[in-house]
Amino acid sequence: MKIRPEQFIKDKHGRIVLWQTPNLLLWTWIVLKIIIFLISAGKLKSSLGQLNTAVLFAWAYLEATKGVSYFRQALGTVVLASIIIGFFR
Repeated sequence: MKIRPEQFIKDKHGRIVLWQTPNLLLWTWIVLKIIIFLISAGKLKSSLGQLNTAVLFAWAYLEATKGVSYFRQALGTVVLASIIIGFFR
């Protein structure tokens, strides 16, 4: 199956889908990032950092497996790969 370039960014209805309003998981990740930035070092900051990674992992997994365009699926796969590689650094 050959993928044409325009198929990479379009959903099954032919609409271009590069950006959409962040869903609950992405909003949670953004809010946690802000909270982590505001908290000084400690156990709470570490725990929130782990939760933040888990939320981003869940978002990336859903994008990689159920993304509406090949671009969104590729984005999810890249984020998943970077999280997994980060575990081994």
